Amino acid sequence: MTTTLTTPTVHAWRDYDLEACALPGMSLGEVALPGPARGQAARLWGLGARRVHLPVPVDLTDGADPATALYGLSLVRDLTARAVLVEWELRLTPGAGQTWRRLSHLQPPTALYGPDDADDSLRTWRRGHYLCKCLWRQGPGFIQIRDRRWGELRRFTADEPGYDTAIGDLDYGALRSAVPAPILEEFRAEQLILETGAFAWWVPYRVNRWLQQSIAI
Repeated sequence: MTTTLTTPTVHAWRDYDLEACALPGMSLGEVALPGPARGQAARLWGLGARRVHLPVPVDLTDGADPATALYGLSLVRDLTARAVLVEWELRLTPGAGQTWRRLSHLQPPTALYGPDDADDSLRTWRRGHYLCKCLWRQGPGFIQIRDRRWGELRRFTADEPGYDTAIGDLDYGALRSAVPAPILEEFRAEQLILETGAFAWWVPYRVNRWLQQSIAI
């Protein structure tokens, strides 16, 4: 996605614990994130960030700017993959129903707006969240997605040409028209993409910190 964005900022700390974050030297202050979303989570991790606060809600409501929303979602996804504590808010279109479940592998937001049962949905999200809930990995000649967002393990394996390129394009948001239609439709059927405006965005994360030995995931 090449849409130009105002440089976003986040607040960051060197520890997860609120009391520890209040100690001298634990705050990284306000950190500017110039440039595209790719690599920003790694940069924050390298600075020592273990707790990050997004001051602006991720807005997926009708009429909101999709580039800004997907930047925020990408940051939440990539920080979740590193087991960083992310404090963020999510706005969905009123009546969005269970749309939040598509994002339930991400660190739960501090507030959810839009669904009629937003409070109950957020409690369910928090109770059911754990690391590695929906991830992808690349092996020699294949890509595999392992997805537990829906209560059971779903596996999607692709070894045909074009899938790795499509995922690379979708990773931080791409125009739907730029992705081969058959591949996009497969990802849509498996609920592996989120669509907003003319864009589609890759939902799973490539895990950076395993919950347990990778052979058991």
